[in-house]
Amino acid sequence: MSDETLLRVNLEAAYPGKSILRDVRFELQRGEILGLAGTSGAGKSTLVLSLLGLLPWRGGRVSGEVELDGENLLALNERRLRELRGCKVALIPQSPMTALNSAISLQSHFVEAWKAHEDSGRAALDRRMQDLLAEVQLPSDRGFLRRRPSQISVGQAQRVLIALALLHRPQLIVADEPTSALDPVTQAQIVDLLRRLNRRHGTALLYVSHDLVSVLRLCDRVAILDSGAIVECLPVDALHKASHESTRALLETLPVPLDVLLSFRNSAAPEPLHLVIAE
Repeated sequence: MSDETLLRVNLEAAYPGKSILRDVRFELQRGEILGLAGTSGAGKSTLVLSLLGLLPWRGGRVSGEVELDGENLLALNERRLRELRGCKVALIPQSPMTALNSAISLQSHFVEAWKAHEDSGRAALDRRMQDLLAEVQLPSDRGFLRRRPSQISVGQAQRVLIALALLHRPQLIVADEPTSALDPVTQAQIVDLLRRLNRRHGTALLYVSHDLVSVLRLCDRVAILDSGAIVECLPVDALHKASHESTRALLETLPVPLDVLLSFRNSAAPEPLHLVIAE
């Protein structure tokens, strides 16, 4: 693995009697945002679970390598994986209102996540929590932190999940359809937030989505997953050169021509693209 390569994936995954992923190969560089796009049923969720060592909990089997910073996650025991999850690699799950625990306060989410990997005390957590909530543009007063997930909006809940993912300064964040439960305006805000955080902290991001518009806005490269395999991987600015039929089929679903979306991506002012997403 080169100094610039953070994640190298070469895996297959299956459930009893059914192969889901076959010969999935890709690399992610340090600080890069890689989009993983594909239609429903392509295997995106299975891939996310496989990367994090969670597929066996669903009755699946993974073989191959998921090499993160030189360490093969598929060769590790569950104790070591728990040390890495949330610390070196973090997940932003989809459906924020169900991903958060409705029985505890927002503050308790941070306390429990902090205790899983830190023993530096409450004062250190409070400082980190204040910084993170400011970064994701959420209140940090006691009244807000005492709320439970049902007492905040879906967009706020997604920002809480992003802050929790950043809590331990991971090298890699896997974002699994993080905008699928949001309205178009909030989707655009979350995509912009992820981009700013990536630029500020240099955290690599694997952005998994069926929404090609958000992939185009956010990512440096995009890998296309189709029928359990990566069929094409290109820089976003080179997508007009796509040759595989699955990539071209996804591009045909765009609400406006690819060149128009790329011109907004490369412009200084982001607001016009918000309007495109909302239409």
